[in-house]
Amino acid sequence: MMSPSGRRRRPREPRRNPPPGMLTLAALLVVASLVGGYLVLNRTGNTAPTASSGASPADGGRASAEPSGEPEWDGRTKVLGDGSTSYTGPQKRQLKPQPLKPGQKPPQFVVFSWDGALQGDDELFSHYREMAKKYDAHMTFFLTGIYLLPKDKKDLYSPPQHPKGSSAISFPTDEHIRTTLEQLGKAWTDGNEIGTHFNGHFCGAKGGDDWSVAEWKSEIDQFYDFVERWKTNTGYTDLDPLPFDFRKEVTGGRAPCLEGQANLLKAMQSYKWRYDASSTGDFQIWPTKKNGIWDFPLQMLPYEKGDFQGLSMDFNFLYNQSDGETDGDPARHAEWQQETLDTYMAGFNRVYYGSRAPLFIGNHFEEWNGGIYMKAVDQVIESVCTKKDVKCVSFKELADWMDVQKPETLQRLRGLDPAQSPDWSTVVK
Repeated sequence: MMSPSGRRRRPREPRRNPPPGMLTLAALLVVASLVGGYLVLNRTGNTAPTASSGASPADGGRASAEPSGEPEWDGRTKVLGDGSTSYTGPQKRQLKPQPLKPGQKPPQFVVFSWDGALQGDDELFSHYREMAKKYDAHMTFFLTGIYLLPKDKKDLYSPPQHPKGSSAISFPTDEHIRTTLEQLGKAWTDGNEIGTHFNGHFCGAKGGDDWSVAEWKSEIDQFYDFVERWKTNTGYTDLDPLPFDFRKEVTGGRAPCLEGQANLLKAMQSYKWRYDASSTGDFQIWPTKKNGIWDFPLQMLPYEKGDFQGLSMDFNFLYNQSDGETDGDPARHAEWQQETLDTYMAGFNRVYYGSRAPLFIGNHFEEWNGGIYMKAVDQVIESVCTKKDVKCVSFKELADWMDVQKPETLQRLRGLDPAQSPDWSTVVK
């Protein structure tokens, strides 16, 4: 498991749903370097480097403390386009963002996010929607656009730098389209966020890192087209429109394999999106902005009793525990589940009793290694979302809260080491 440099290897986020036996190490992009934040495990005797590196005071300003330009709702549902979506008023059950008062300790924000957001046979989408309701949490579900596109209509997709109708992941079954639509509507009504995981999940050569700004815009435009025209594309006239307008509600996303953020951020500006969750490798420090957009990265958490730092995503554990094999040694499943849980909880405790920097956990609806990563996340949700001062929120809600804080307060928060519990009267003034 060790690279020649003596550091743990780190894959980027995987291609989704490979055929059985086809998830090989050759398909994983391994970078044994901290350049660009692409090392998942870093041997260190400390919990993290100083948190002040990379923080930019200029990024802490108020972007838009309150949503602007929202017309007053008349209480009537407005069906949009071909009837695939609708406007049913502002989303309810949202966190009310308030500036911190002098000396006030920040809430401990925890964001659980899910890449792909397909309701498959395992019904994990509905499971986590119900978990969120049970524990008074909101989550971010990143929808893959082609999960609403029937396979017989695949030629409607023209992916950047790839043949028309191609995809690195499987197109959904008709039944999975129907059940996914049901969960999307319920998730939004419950107060969860629907973001984007884009479309074809292309990685590596001719993937996101190689796409121009114009190509990213094409990918985004096609995402909107698939979700706003699912009735036309599927012919499902018996289903109600989704209860929200994607153009208003999608305000951020996570790129497949965490690639291509530089040009993606430039493309996002055209859509007035507010955050991106595609970067990796940050230690647990308070977020900053890139190009005026909140940067919410996956984070480095204490792994193997603090000997390493591991990326806060299920595939990282899969890769380092079973060499990327989705069906590793069953005799070690319990050990690996506990190791995953311990890592998440170590990351949570470090900031909960320290700087209160938000904790970001990203996962997939997958039953890898007997579902141990889902079970570990279940345990984390049950443990942390019930604690005092903890708010399990969506990325969108976190962006709302960050936007109403004083720039100088955010700057001081970014100067804290993750485990540092300061005199809050000196930080929040």
